[in-house]
Amino acid sequence: MPEGVDNVIVVGASLAGVRAAETLRKDGHVGPLVVIGAEHHTPYDRPPLSKEVLTSTVEPDLSLRAVAAGLDVDLRLGLSATALRAEARELDLSDGTTLRFDGLVVATGCRARTLPGTEDIQRVLTLRTLDDARRLRRLLAEGARRVLVVGGGFIGLEVAASCRSLRCQVTLVEPLDQPLVRILGPEVGLAVADLHRSNGVDVRVGVGVAAVEALGDANAGVSVELTTGERVEADVVVVGIGVIPNTSWLEGSGLRVEDGVLCDETTLAAPGVVAAGDVARWPNPLFGETMRVEHWEHALDMASHAARRLMAGSAPGEPYAPVPWFWSDQYDRKIQFAGRSHPGDRTVVVDGTVGGDRFCVLYGDGERVTGVLGVNMAARVVRYRKAIAEGMAWGDLA
Repeated sequence: MPEGVDNVIVVGASLAGVRAAETLRKDGHVGPLVVIGAEHHTPYDRPPLSKEVLTSTVEPDLSLRAVAAGLDVDLRLGLSATALRAEARELDLSDGTTLRFDGLVVATGCRARTLPGTEDIQRVLTLRTLDDARRLRRLLAEGARRVLVVGGGFIGLEVAASCRSLRCQVTLVEPLDQPLVRILGPEVGLAVADLHRSNGVDVRVGVGVAAVEALGDANAGVSVELTTGERVEADVVVVGIGVIPNTSWLEGSGLRVEDGVLCDETTLAAPGVVAAGDVARWPNPLFGETMRVEHWEHALDMASHAARRLMAGSAPGEPYAPVPWFWSDQYDRKIQFAGRSHPGDRTVVVDGTVGGDRFCVLYGDGERVTGVLGVNMAARVVRYRKAIAEGMAWGDLA
């Protein structure tokens, strides 16, 4: 570590937080390293929560073993950060203690959005944590067969697919014209909706939730009034309407908070402070826009970059300029997307037919290709992701 950077704290025992700790140790930090985690569970992997955790009779091992694998980390679970004074390099914790640091990694992630007024309704759930997934799995195992999913994003779609694999009756409501329409466009969004319909999900688009009412005690179901005026009764409601960055504890900290912790292009948020993962926003020079990315591989890559930026101290840091990538498993489809897309993008189908078992679509503006979608076409996505990183233009398709 640079001179004067001895004591490092990582706030957030998330995937990003764990990778930052790993990178710090691997790249030579030998001083004190504290990792603060708000949950009581040892750090774990989140992608299986909406899939294997719900559908397996034996819970898969989700633990991120590296924390206990010789990293010499002071792991403090069941604690959260309550305040930060970045200039003084002081951090307050929920147990009343104050820690001083030379370097800080903010990796506090996000929390799930909720439907207003449903906080006390026992059978209205979100799916963000291991406890959330276990609670939903228990309800399904105890006979909750009618499932209403609110929101056609990736979490909602994966929950719908998992519940169908358990032979539940699933209704999915999405207020936009199609699922994933803002990311993948209307044609692919329709194909995703049709995939779920062909697997027995009652997909309703252009429909939101107007009101939610519990039917009796905590063990009873839920009545949901839709914006169409129709009422749907369900044994359990799963809400997947996006997330909120965990930044409320940073009020008055000296950091800029704008839909996440705002960093420079090297991931530096303030002298001695970096941010990584879902909670971080930064200007990605590859795409010329400020972005916040909520995906698994990004959390790993950005955390490693942020840890190395912290180790660089006052030396100039390298820009963080990735091509973001994510995947989603739904039925027999592996949906992968790399890059960025925006409403109104030009789209070109370069392989297969949209809605088929295998297809590939490119996205971009008037000049550049900026994104690639592949359905059961992993090799294509890998190839185009590399090309996007190298500045692929539409003319390069010829």
